[in-house]
Amino acid sequence: MREKDAMSNEYDVVCMGAGHNGLVTAAYLAKAGKRVLVLEAKEFVGGGVVTRELTLPGFRHDQHSTAHIMLTGNPMIQADELGLFAKFGLRYHYADVPYATIFSDQTSLITHRDVDKTCESIARISPHDAESYRRFVALSSQMLPVFMQGLYSPPIPMGAMVAMLDQSPEGRDLLCTMFKNSLQVVNEWFEHDKVKIHLLKLVSENLQTPEELGTGVGVFLMPALLHRFGVGQPIGGSGELSEALVRCIRHHGGTVATRQPVRKVLTRGGRAVGLETEAGERYLAKDAVIGAIHPARLGNFIDGLDADLLRRARSVQPSSFSLFLSHYALAEPLRYHAGPELTGPTMLEVVGTTDLTTFLEGYDALRRGRLPQPLIVSGGDNSVNDKTRVPPGRGTAYIVCFAPYSLADGGAARWDEIKERVGDEVLAFYRQFTPNLTDANILGRHLDSPLDHERFSPNSFVAGDMHGCAPFFHQTGNYRPIPELGNYTVPGVDRFYLVGPFMHPGGGVFGAGRGTAIRVCDDLKLNFDEIASAKP
Repeated sequence: MREKDAMSNEYDVVCMGAGHNGLVTAAYLAKAGKRVLVLEAKEFVGGGVVTRELTLPGFRHDQHSTAHIMLTGNPMIQADELGLFAKFGLRYHYADVPYATIFSDQTSLITHRDVDKTCESIARISPHDAESYRRFVALSSQMLPVFMQGLYSPPIPMGAMVAMLDQSPEGRDLLCTMFKNSLQVVNEWFEHDKVKIHLLKLVSENLQTPEELGTGVGVFLMPALLHRFGVGQPIGGSGELSEALVRCIRHHGGTVATRQPVRKVLTRGGRAVGLETEAGERYLAKDAVIGAIHPARLGNFIDGLDADLLRRARSVQPSSFSLFLSHYALAEPLRYHAGPELTGPTMLEVVGTTDLTTFLEGYDALRRGRLPQPLIVSGGDNSVNDKTRVPPGRGTAYIVCFAPYSLADGGAARWDEIKERVGDEVLAFYRQFTPNLTDANILGRHLDSPLDHERFSPNSFVAGDMHGCAPFFHQTGNYRPIPELGNYTVPGVDRFYLVGPFMHPGGGVFGAGRGTAIRVCDDLKLNFDEIASAKP
């Protein structure tokens, strides 16, 4: 019997969307003993955390996210609160080299998990910067616990956060860094352009440009995160995280149903009471309704919301740029001119310059709706560290190119016209760094443009923003996405809760649904700590 055929119409909790954040919330509530139903529009689960055979049978590609950075500090992972490792089959690979950069002259900088080895890599081009980096990481590591403690729980009010940080020298330093941009931070600490580019490219993976105010905290704390936690990749692909969450939900009696697009959030007397699908089926919720609905789309699903709230929700700013993604099935694994040690990093940047000014000019082009020249690219072969992703002896290429959602010439709609041409341009650029990304080695290709991302998830990836909305300071903490929605709830609709990359703590793979789960448990008078610490 298919799972959807076995569904009843009454549950404790119903959830719209089976992206990884929604699945996290549903898993905690199912573990709490709640009868949970998750409705997903697609034929597969995971949202942006999904692994699919995009090119050829046997080649498993991470369609969106591939490197799990911020997730690794989440108590869900650190304490295995949901039993994803102990009971539901999740396994991670952590490379000794989480991050590396290859420059246009085929030299490289390597961030090892080990700080000493990282300093040795930097010292080859700048002994001064190697010592600065050691002090930088030491200070960053001291600040990290202050930063991390608020990431995976509902955010405290912005005013209270600022007041708390203002009480100590360490807090004031962190607060000052939060107001700066990342370029200012690296200019204060480092001298060599390659070192600056290496660090700035890392933080711009958060879809933010180096000169945007409020981005300084990212470049300050990211190195400490890499050295403390590393960068994880699930064995079998990024989507294995989502699949383990589904197994957890079902183990606790919950239901996850695919091909069930939701049309409306059902309300009665100012309270959310269920979800209605496009097929007209109604699923009622006794305790809570969870929705992975971008703030700009709230009015499409919930009737009667305040007009000013909807106006402010629609004004949420997307990230400064999007991504153009290329996936290749290869006859053999990738190699690099820079050397065999560059095949193993989890995150590999390839930079078409050694000059900081040229590098920064690329972000100026993005802001104006143009592709940078040279392109701003990262990628690699995920099969090098995980042979389960490919047939024996084969390889993959995952190439990420920063790109605007709305093109200066033709807007977003023009992506359909130029997608293949841009894919060829990205391929030609990447070939400068690898000797074997040749026509003979390429067995298949799949491309996703910024417009494709929005089509993939129209209720989360608005404007092609896979991080939901920009990580600007005015869209962080309980101001994310706007202050009225910052505590996961929607004014005027009791027992309705938001989940997704547009909510605190931000986009990317955070396991951010944990914060939503805590808020729901608080309202239902459930002890979240007891739920999280109980054996699954």
